[in-house]
Amino acid sequence: MKKIAKRLVPTSLFTAFVPYWHLSESVFYQAKSGFPAKSLEVIAVTGTDGKTTTASLITQMLRNSSKKVAMMTTISVDFGDGRGPQPNPTRLTTFDAKNLTNSLSKMKNEGVEYLVLEVTSHALAQYRVWGVPISIAVMTNVGHEHLDYHKTFERYRDAKRRLFQITNKNKHGKRVGIINAEDSSAELFASDIANPLTYGIKKGDIRAEKIKLTPAGSRYVIRTDSQEYRISCHLPGSFNVYNSLASVCVGEVLSMSKSEIEKGIDSLNEVEGRMTKIDEGQDFSVIVDYAHTPESFDKLFAEVKPLTDKRLICVFGSAGRRDEQKRSKQGEIAGKWCDIVIITEEDDRDIDGEMIMRQIVDGAEKSGKTLNKDVLMVHDRTEAVQMAINTAKTGDLVILLGKGHEKSILSNGPKAAELRHLPQDDGDERRVIKQPYDEVKVAKKAISNRK
Repeated sequence: MKKIAKRLVPTSLFTAFVPYWHLSESVFYQAKSGFPAKSLEVIAVTGTDGKTTTASLITQMLRNSSKKVAMMTTISVDFGDGRGPQPNPTRLTTFDAKNLTNSLSKMKNEGVEYLVLEVTSHALAQYRVWGVPISIAVMTNVGHEHLDYHKTFERYRDAKRRLFQITNKNKHGKRVGIINAEDSSAELFASDIANPLTYGIKKGDIRAEKIKLTPAGSRYVIRTDSQEYRISCHLPGSFNVYNSLASVCVGEVLSMSKSEIEKGIDSLNEVEGRMTKIDEGQDFSVIVDYAHTPESFDKLFAEVKPLTDKRLICVFGSAGRRDEQKRSKQGEIAGKWCDIVIITEEDDRDIDGEMIMRQIVDGAEKSGKTLNKDVLMVHDRTEAVQMAINTAKTGDLVILLGKGHEKSILSNGPKAAELRHLPQDDGDERRVIKQPYDEVKVAKKAISNRK
């Protein structure tokens, strides 16, 4: 029915109709399955950046304390069946209603106690988590993303606020909202929940003090009314101080012990595609990261620039049929921080890749970069990575952004033109070519092929 509606209904009407289609699916599948999550303690994480890392930290903290935990994130799904995280088989961070409900049923059958669920603005706007009793909601930050779908920042932000409103309605849950106190939307999120708990470095109920940042991670102290924590986080970057702070807050709300929280954060060594270091014996550094928003670019470049006293070389693109407004901003930020900027494909889908790259270049030129001198366009991503590796000299840092953990690139297929008339609702990927692509493997091969 949805496919037929896409073809027959005007785009504006179809866009308005889609959320209620998803709601009807959620109601149907949840009712059919007997609301399988009702026995779980559900911890849901939303935000523009840091969702997957925060969810992974929370999961590891709980699991390290012998709790039976399931997890669903952009990267992976762990049913709590002992197999550990399995690659997410879809490009949906939060599954559609049918697959979400089926997954919840599997978790229930495994006797899972806790579910850590990454929730996107799309999923909230489309009621995909209807019927999932969320006990604790976590907000990492709200920045510039997904305006292709939500149209305005306010609508995007308010879609994320729904998570806190849903959590507040769960009378059997803890009705706690954990909020980044330094985010400009913090007060709005706090107003949506009965029990807000804020965190931060400069302000917040729970703050990180005496922070020591190193390329290998961070150490800091947290003092509460009743406890002093000494946190060691193996994920580098000050943004991971915030992500781990949010996780500590969850531990506090769940009344976990000081030892359980400290050892839990300390036990996570890495998150796939997040600040992943590539070491093949080369005399320069290579990092792969999923950063793909202006806010994450600014934070990331500020963190990695001090790691080298030589050149910073970056490779990135921007997805087709996604937020166009961010492309120029990405280019401008990269141009400001990086010595050499190589623009390439990310997931063009049915959009002209040359046009996307030009939009990014426009921003890079605003920051003083010159096309074909210190900002380059290389559409084929494998070739772009190879160029960056070949360009690198002793002591340089090459950072590859936007793909992270993903294992494919979406590009124009034979029927891609059919996508042009469709609203950008939930990413109909079926008519584009999904080409295998693993950034880590590509980078390692590029180093071995280095000229």
